Amino acid sequence: MGLENFGRVSFTAEAKAADFVTYLEQGKVMATRCRKCGTKYFPPKVDCPKCLLSDVDWIEIKGSGRLNTYTVVNYGPSGFEDDTPYTLAIVDFRDIRTFGRLSKDIKENDIQIGMRLKVVPVKLPDDRISYEFQKAD
Repeated sequence: MGLENFGRVSFTAEAKAADFVTYLEQGKVMATRCRKCGTKYFPPKVDCPKCLLSDVDWIEIKGSGRLNTYTVVNYGPSGFEDDTPYTLAIVDFRDIRTFGRLSKDIKENDIQIGMRLKVVPVKLPDDRISYEFQKAD
C-alpha cells in the first residue's frame, strides 16, 4: 500500500513513508526519528535531510500539544477548493512540532494560541484517511 488513500487529494500513490497510512488505519499518528542524529520529523520523512541516511524509527505522537500558530484558508489550492474554509495549525507536542488541520468542530472564535490539542486519525469519504487536531480533554 502507498499513499493512494491518504488525505482528501492524493498526488502520489507511492512513497517511502507509506507506512504512515498503515499506522493511521491502526489508529496511530506517527512521526519518524533518525537513528543517527535523533532528529524527529512530522510529517514523517524516511530520508533524513541532516544525515542523508534512510535509517529511522517510527514514533507515536501521544498526549496533548499546544497550538503554536494557525491560519484560516479561504481559497484552497487545486483539489481543496470545495473544502474551504478550513484551518491549518502548527501544534507543538513535548518534543516535536506538527502541522495539519484543525477539526471543523473547533470554531474560529474558540481558537486560542496555547490551547491544548491532540492529533487523531480521521476517516474521510471514499475510504480515505487523514489526521486532524481536536481539543484535548
